[in-house]
Amino acid sequence: MAYDRPVNSSRQPHTTGSAPATGPRGAAFLLAQIGAHAAGRFAERVGHLGLTPADVGLLRMVAGQPGRSQRALAEDLGVVPSRVVALIDGLEGKDLVERRRSAEDRRNHELHLTAEGRRTLGAVSRAAAAHEDALLAALDPEQRTHLLGLLERVAAEQELTPGVHPGYRTRG
Repeated sequence: MAYDRPVNSSRQPHTTGSAPATGPRGAAFLLAQIGAHAAGRFAERVGHLGLTPADVGLLRMVAGQPGRSQRALAEDLGVVPSRVVALIDGLEGKDLVERRRSAEDRRNHELHLTAEGRRTLGAVSRAAAAHEDALLAALDPEQRTHLLGLLERVAAEQELTPGVHPGYRTRG
């Protein structure tokens, strides 16, 4: 298992062809570089399930609060309600999410996972765990915990909404 591998601190950085070994070295660059790499690899993993990372985020949010309205989901994501309608249309078309008319306010739709949505979310959870294991293979469990704590502190200081990817605000 990857956890049992010793960390080789003398390992040289990977370079390609004749690219110079120097370049950006700050933490912000590394976070962006690793984030882009991680996002791409995650997209590949969930792509095999017929999903995009945005689909996964929505499934997790609906599962975390079944019955929430589309309007409440839009507020949590920081997007206009019409954007959520389009996102949910895609999940509904895949039979992963269903809209139910609210008993309290018939103008609102409540969001719920379907049985297929729950099964798919289980597959996503397994893919996400494998993704994290592969991404953090160079770290032992204590280092992983420490890294997670540091990243949570940075995210909190930057006032990022826990569990909500800021990319929803910029998606077309």
